[in-house]
Amino acid sequence: MHVAEYVWAAAHAFHKPGTTEAEAWTADRLTTILAGQAAHTVAEMTSQAEREHLSPARREVVDACDCYLTGHLDPLRYDTALDNGWPIATGAAEGACRHLIADRHDITGARWGLHGAEAVLRPRTVLSDGDLAPYWRYHAAREHERPYPAPDQRNDAPTA
Repeated sequence: MHVAEYVWAAAHAFHKPGTTEAEAWTADRLTTILAGQAAHTVAEMTSQAEREHLSPARREVVDACDCYLTGHLDPLRYDTALDNGWPIATGAAEGACRHLIADRHDITGARWGLHGAEAVLRPRTVLSDGDLAPYWRYHAAREHERPYPAPDQRNDAPTA
């Protein structure tokens, strides 16, 4: 989301907001960034700004986009993420992480190991997804099976 916001702001330095030119310019830059060519987008954008001799205020918006994209080139390898089927974070994904993880694990003085953190996150996820009732039925059935296994699960071999 941040990338799109910066690119849209830069588009408005070159084209009037709401025009098809601004939309096409933005779509072209975002498509190039999704293809893993954020550095190329930055070079093209700054070159265009120099050619068009933008006013200082408009150039400042382009420079802010340049600074943001250049500072995030590693995370902007969207081509790799898309090729591997990995999600590209959005505000919704970041909000979910904050809700599930930060609200519980980012407490002053808290120390979490992987197993302890996962033990807390799994039930929070089930609860947040609205799946607590089916999960609890499943969990209760599994807990019942431990002391009372089904006939085909019994190990009746004598131990001595």
